[in-house]
Amino acid sequence: MQIPIDQLNSETLYAIAESFVLREGTDYGDEEASLTDKVEQVLEQLRQGSAVLLYSELHESVDIIPAEQLKAQQSLDT
Repeated sequence: MQIPIDQLNSETLYAIAESFVLREGTDYGDEEASLTDKVEQVLEQLRQGSAVLLYSELHESVDIIPAEQLKAQQSLDT
């Protein structure tokens, strides 16, 4: 289930993005980015709609995935 980010308070959204960054170990290229910078990049992707926030009832967890990945999954389901 997709969670609209405007339904979350800013502290909760930040904590979700921070948790995502800490577990993903994303490669940011040659330049090392701070945790704060990485979290802000994820938040910006959520605001722009290039990433989405999903809740899994099965796993009782929240994840962030690229919007294109969600579209691909939805097209397979139809």
